[in-house]
Amino acid sequence: MIKTYFKIAWRNIMKHKVFSLINIVGLTIGLCASFIIGLMVYYDFTFDNFHEDTDRIYRVVTDFDSPEGQFYNPGVSTALETAIEDNSSFEIVNGFYVLRPFKVENKVNQTEFKWPSFVIYANASYFDMFKYKFLAGNENTILSNPNEVILTENRAKEYFPNLKPSEIIGKTLVYNDSLNINVTGVVENFKSRTDFVFEEFISHPTILQTRLRETFIERNWNSTNSNSQLFVKVKENADLNKVKKELHELAEANSDEDSKKYGQTREFVMQPLRDIHFNEDYGIYDWEKGMASKVLLRNLVLVAIFLLLLGCINFINLNTAQATQRAKEIGIRKTLGSSRKQLIWQFMGETFILVLISAILSVVMTRWLIKVFSDFVPSDLEFSLLAEPLILLGIILLLVLVTFLSGFYPALVLSKFNTVSVLKNHLGIGDKKVGLRKFLTVFQFTIAQIFIIGTLLVGKQINFLLSKDMGFKTEAIVSVFSPRSEGELSKKEIYAQKLKSIPQIKSISLGGMPPASFNTNSSTTTLNNGNSEVQSDLQFIFGDTQYQELFELELLAGRVYRNDTIQELVINEAALKAYGFSQPKEALGAMVDFGDRKVPIVGVMADFHQRSLRSDIKPMALVGDWYRKDFTQFRAVHIAFNNSSSEELKSTLNTIESLYKQVYTEVEDYRIEFMDESIAKFYDREKKVSKLLNWATGLSILISCLGLLGLVIYTTNRRIKEIGVRKVLGASILQINTLLCKEFLVLVAIAFVIAAPLAWYGINEWLQDFAFKTTMSFWVFLISGLSMIVFALLVISIKTLRAASVNPVSSLRSE
Repeated sequence: MIKTYFKIAWRNIMKHKVFSLINIVGLTIGLCASFIIGLMVYYDFTFDNFHEDTDRIYRVVTDFDSPEGQFYNPGVSTALETAIEDNSSFEIVNGFYVLRPFKVENKVNQTEFKWPSFVIYANASYFDMFKYKFLAGNENTILSNPNEVILTENRAKEYFPNLKPSEIIGKTLVYNDSLNINVTGVVENFKSRTDFVFEEFISHPTILQTRLRETFIERNWNSTNSNSQLFVKVKENADLNKVKKELHELAEANSDEDSKKYGQTREFVMQPLRDIHFNEDYGIYDWEKGMASKVLLRNLVLVAIFLLLLGCINFINLNTAQATQRAKEIGIRKTLGSSRKQLIWQFMGETFILVLISAILSVVMTRWLIKVFSDFVPSDLEFSLLAEPLILLGIILLLVLVTFLSGFYPALVLSKFNTVSVLKNHLGIGDKKVGLRKFLTVFQFTIAQIFIIGTLLVGKQINFLLSKDMGFKTEAIVSVFSPRSEGELSKKEIYAQKLKSIPQIKSISLGGMPPASFNTNSSTTTLNNGNSEVQSDLQFIFGDTQYQELFELELLAGRVYRNDTIQELVINEAALKAYGFSQPKEALGAMVDFGDRKVPIVGVMADFHQRSLRSDIKPMALVGDWYRKDFTQFRAVHIAFNNSSSEELKSTLNTIESLYKQVYTEVEDYRIEFMDESIAKFYDREKKVSKLLNWATGLSILISCLGLLGLVIYTTNRRIKEIGVRKVLGASILQINTLLCKEFLVLVAIAFVIAAPLAWYGINEWLQDFAFKTTMSFWVFLISGLSMIVFALLVISIKTLRAASVNPVSSLRSE
């Protein structure tokens, strides 16, 4: 019997090819989106879920609150670990320090490795908390002595390419030219997805032989470094509220008196292990991977749900609309003894076949679409993830759910027909069914309208972000960065001198980062403005005396410092207001207290945006190279070009690179950044949102219009005789087309009325993340509504114009 059901189902699908194709396309789009987004959600939410007692492991981080706002630091003061190591609520207290050496050498092989990544100073508690499989070495004496290191399998192969793990034990590596460190263990890299990407574990006591010696001897409560990491594993019966209270009391008891005086507070916060992968406030250890975003994943899931719903709605609409065409089949089957239950199973079988075809197409397309959605899909997410048991189970459940949502109601409608009425041809579909179809059509176009409005407004905001004046020169400027290991200025000066020989270069400046970057260097300052003493955090940008001119930073009062090393400040308007001055000239000569020195303000510059337009403009100062005797803050050579053609610019860039390699003969990492490209990077996430909306809009319009086309085809076929009669009575093609279009255009208009306020609310909430934002113009909503009407009118007219053009003799001929 089941075989017969599938035969009949297949015949009906082939008989109504257009409607079947519309259903398959709609469901395939929804299932494709669901599969890809499902893989992404599974991928991101399975990070670090393999550790023992994951729910009891926390990273301790630091939150700061001040009159200037809230600040977050993933690190803690070094004194905190000592203060809580005997706390009875903790099973393990694990502190480690992230410190990247500038060089590691294998003297035996005469090999040298510059700036190896993911190196930490740790002790045995790290391996108690995070279980690694040891391939070589004594697990009972892990990192117990100074000058010991444990390598991961990958890093061991890099340093000792021809040796087995057991042969590496006892070998010596030289760090930073002076530290001779013995390899005491080799561990297997984590096979599962993890944010703990560390490759080298140097024994913690070794840190006393580095530049951080004083930091760890003093254990200062008031110094917080993001590299100073602290993890705790709470006991099973521990009272978390009690632990949080104790951390709060420690933060309060050891806070600085000046901080209390100026309203600054600090809080030690317990961040759950599984939150690390998502929380941008504190970050992850491999910044190049980028952060996963729960908000973005949530939005992607909503897109998948809406697209799947639109496909299901098409199915319901078209199948209920086709009910009259299958009425006689149902009547005959009931007469021959079929029960309503059997009919429901029959129609559900037809639905399942369509869903199964769509699922097969979706799986095939998913491999390709993973590349199309590369901006959203993590780089190491692979198609093979689809074969994992949990994913397969999810797909099966999804197909069952889609089959039920799409097929159950049409099956109920079709199986409910009265046998006698059907065979007498006395059949009425009923207002309820027509009303449901109208409601579902309105729902479809409401979703499409929301996506259109959202796409236009997000695009408008991104255009605003990219075109807004940053307050300094951004065009035709590049920054060439020196090697990370170079702490001296001499080679940069030689390089800058060589660059002056290039005629296409307008000006050159030595400095730190450009005016807008992701880097932050700040200090807490105080100033007595004559009325009161004011405290404010002050961010720094570093540059020589040409820096202000090259970037065209506007001076409102005063001057730039007299030379590159003199300690003088040029503050911005935000700092001017923070210090309590009303006019730029009032601030000139005022002394800013840094605690160990007082520095005069010699100039005031106009505000410019140091970050993306999500952020407010912070108090900032332009300063010189204050610490040149010990190290230089000038890390880059900034270059401004004369106006030249693209060919000249290309040639100039090649010359710039060639001169760099003449100066830095042993360095391979040549890094150059265009100022306008760096600013564009601020808005990578917004661009992803825009791309997501573009796809969602296009697909939702496609699904909605296909569904509308199906309904129009059905409605037009039902009214073919009416159209013939109207033509005979003198109606024009335009009048008939208007008559047929009117009903559907009314539904599209109703959808717009519903969608407009919903879209406004959603985009308005999204815009709250920006300190500077565009306006939500009326024309955006108008264009959205008109474009949807045009789309719908084109789709409707495809069929209605053809039907209105048919010779009425053919329409009215008796069958």
